[in-house]
Amino acid sequence: MAITAADVNKLRKQTGAGMMDCKKALVETDGDFEAAVDVLRKKGQKVAAKRGDNEAKEGVIFAETKGSVGYILQLNCETDFVAKNSDFQTMIKSIMAVGMDNGVASKEELMALAYDDKLSVEEKLIEQIGVIGEKLNISNFAKVEAATVVAYNHPGNQLATLVGLSNASEVASDAGKQVAMQVAAMNPLALSKDGIDEATIARELEVGKDLAIQEGKPAEMAEKIAQGRLGKFFKENTLMSQAFIKDNKQTVEQFLTTSESGLTVTEFKRFSLS
Repeated sequence: MAITAADVNKLRKQTGAGMMDCKKALVETDGDFEAAVDVLRKKGQKVAAKRGDNEAKEGVIFAETKGSVGYILQLNCETDFVAKNSDFQTMIKSIMAVGMDNGVASKEELMALAYDDKLSVEEKLIEQIGVIGEKLNISNFAKVEAATVVAYNHPGNQLATLVGLSNASEVASDAGKQVAMQVAAMNPLALSKDGIDEATIARELEVGKDLAIQEGKPAEMAEKIAQGRLGKFFKENTLMSQAFIKDNKQTVEQFLTTSESGLTVTEFKRFSLS
């Protein structure tokens, strides 16, 4: 398979590794991006592989709450010029309002709703494609229900989060704001290690074992080292086990339980354009 400069650049942007290293990894894996990421990691590269973020070129993301329910919506367009246009941002807020008023939980349900007396949400987007001259697409929409739901919109509206909490109180709301910013900053893959899929776990164990063997460790020790690295992976990539960004001496779970007895996160959502 011919490896193009665009392929190399895509892997470089995804991982942060050098251009030549990326090219060699793609050649070695016959253009398989996921396998190329693993090749880089096994060679000791500190790969900043992006996980869980939704790919998008340009657009706007908003998160809002209504009582004990939160909604998060991502509307994509082709250029930054359109994304920053006030009319475009007003439209996404009006679409969000339609979804919130009807309590829908999926993108498909949202698209089928009446936007006004004449058009559905889907038809409104088609109309605006003709007006704006760019492809428009609702790429993500989600709903979170909990005793308390907190929304965080990062400045610039290219990143937003929703966090559901187990308790209904002012303390829960205040703590939830901190955790919503944690989710935005640290991009956890799951709430706890139970939410990490088996394929990801197997992949981390394989990479950890391979690195240990390359470091000269015997096979039986490499297994234990891989398990230790997997534990570190869980701590860094699951929300409740992550170090709390405002006090790294405690985890998010410890921060919540010391804030209020029994307080925990029940669910979270994070949408990002990058």
